[in-house]
Amino acid sequence: MSGATAELPLFPLRLVLFPGALLRLKVFEARYLDLVSRCLREGSGFGVVCLREGGEVRSGAETVRFEDAGTLARLDEVDAAQPGILQVRCTGTRRFELTGSARQRDDGLWVAPVRELPDDPAVAPTPAMHATVRALANAIGALAQQGTQPFAAPHRFDDAGWVANRWCELLPVPLAAKHKLMLLDDPLVRLQLVDEFLRQRGVVGG
Repeated sequence: MSGATAELPLFPLRLVLFPGALLRLKVFEARYLDLVSRCLREGSGFGVVCLREGGEVRSGAETVRFEDAGTLARLDEVDAAQPGILQVRCTGTRRFELTGSARQRDDGLWVAPVRELPDDPAVAPTPAMHATVRALANAIGALAQQGTQPFAAPHRFDDAGWVANRWCELLPVPLAAKHKLMLLDDPLVRLQLVDEFLRQRGVVGG
């Protein structure tokens, strides 16, 4: 899309997808099975937006409301382990904002005109934030020992935006707060807010 307005298929979920994040989905609804098939054919992706009201699975005339911005998901792997069910692995790429009203097609798929937002500039964490960077490296190491790899390599500890985004995925904060953090256009400010949160809770020493 390169910043221009285009209509994008949307996948509302009860999560905030950050650029660079891994996303695993179990897809079984017809509207999303068709979407994944189309994305595979066209080499395209879809937009993940955070639900504010309603469920992830279609349910009659239930009201569905979601945020007016999100992150593009790129399909990395699709496995049809069972008939009618796809296991999908995606990566968050660029952020976007809706430029008009979302509409729901007859098959239940949401689509909306969107505009891509600029990527985070590559900025190194300041020395004052190095403890938060080390704490993330330690957390990743501890998770790896438990057999969990939550983040895709390479791990970019010299990139403030990457560090902030990975912490935002781990932190137990409300989705609305994560959404606001995701949309901040200054990665150093995002990392600073994460740093303050961790220090307030004693995760990072003063």
